[in-house]
Amino acid sequence: MRLLRLSPSLPLGFLLLFLSSVSAVLARAEEEDPTIRTMEEFSGYPLRESPSWVADSLSSLSVESENLQKQIDELASFSDTPAPSVTRVLYTDKDVMARRYVKNSMGLAGLSVREDAVGNIFGRWDGLEPELPAVATGSHMDAIPYSGKYDGVVGVLGAMEAIKVLRRSGFKPKRSLEIIVFTSEEPTRFGISCLGSRLMAGSKALLKELETTVDSQNTSFLDAAKYAGYAQDPVDLTSVFLKKGAYAGFVELHIEQGPILEEEGVSIGIVTAIAAPASIKVDFEGSGGHAGAVLMPYRNDAGLAAAELALAVEKHVLQSGSIDTVGTVGILQLHPGAINSIPSKSHLEIDTRDIDEERRNVVMEKIHQSAIRIARDRGVKLAEFKIVNQDPPALSDESVIRAMESASKDLKLSHKLMISRAYHDSLFMARVSPMGMIFIPCYKGYSHKPEEHSSIQDITNGVKVLALTLAKLSLK
Repeated sequence: MRLLRLSPSLPLGFLLLFLSSVSAVLARAEEEDPTIRTMEEFSGYPLRESPSWVADSLSSLSVESENLQKQIDELASFSDTPAPSVTRVLYTDKDVMARRYVKNSMGLAGLSVREDAVGNIFGRWDGLEPELPAVATGSHMDAIPYSGKYDGVVGVLGAMEAIKVLRRSGFKPKRSLEIIVFTSEEPTRFGISCLGSRLMAGSKALLKELETTVDSQNTSFLDAAKYAGYAQDPVDLTSVFLKKGAYAGFVELHIEQGPILEEEGVSIGIVTAIAAPASIKVDFEGSGGHAGAVLMPYRNDAGLAAAELALAVEKHVLQSGSIDTVGTVGILQLHPGAINSIPSKSHLEIDTRDIDEERRNVVMEKIHQSAIRIARDRGVKLAEFKIVNQDPPALSDESVIRAMESASKDLKLSHKLMISRAYHDSLFMARVSPMGMIFIPCYKGYSHKPEEHSSIQDITNGVKVLALTLAKLSLK
């Protein structure tokens, strides 16, 4: 009897699932097994080879680029500063409005939407086996003051478009696909980076710290969260914690925030590791006084102590001997802040990072010793030297890297392996799930400023790679 052949007109999702199921059989079969020949004849495809026709089908799918750009522009309008800058700080009115916009968009995309106690947002597309751990993607949408409209947002709205791409193709995931919008990746309001993903990763230290954390206006974290509709009584932030293995994989699409991809003309960056970040708060206290009346030999200037420590940060970083070691004094505040008054207090916040955790820790200790010496030499008090966070680096999972590489090759997009030197929620998702990141180029590497920009073509490329990667991972 003549064997039937699968019609090329069948939905892409059915064909992907068919190939996935028979591949498991083939992996256990001998090459000469007649079962293999039978399945090949039945399907019409050589099952012992990579089904490139699947990738070709996905690569030809049209991302609705104009609509995606429109959504990016619309989300940017929820800002406390005028365009082209974006300022969207945790739990403010504009943040709440942006959250509402994203949740509505998720609903229109056919996703089931929920939120946790701190406002991490989840949009799920149920797979054929919803009891299996889902494959997740997503990013953040909060924005530091006077920043741009692409950081984080590309990974949120781009994730929604990736799922729409798969839906339009007729694809049906085996594992559910879930988009996560993380709360407060930026440390703007409470000085804590990746607040939402840290909690999801089970940080008990952060849980305790949030009980007493306040912002610059002395508003507590819990009061701010309640204002935005979260952390309702009875407050149980442990409900945010995830168990290891909660997701089968996590992939974040993001602008590079550096110049490498653009300068080298490469379409896709496949992140293999995220650098180890740390932050430090330092306070000096001096005696202050009148700028004209107190002569130079008699001064105990807290401002000059801060300035000297800022230069010491630069010196210690450069002495590390590695281009991968970086340090930044992003905040330097003087009290009382008058031109004719010697500063009696100074406050610094220092960010230092490296792909090598031990080397970064050596730099941090040198900064500490410099702070002690400077305080002694200048006759001021080192009132505080506090390590706010000191996180290890995160490695991308090999299986996720392979899926991203395979997707880029299938889509015929140039790509390279690279390290992320910027902080991302993926750093903490790696503690509960196999993790990977997809980078796309951004103009001159600009980020955290109004000039931040990625072309719609680069965004479209990233969405396609994300879509195909999610499809691959969802069938495992």
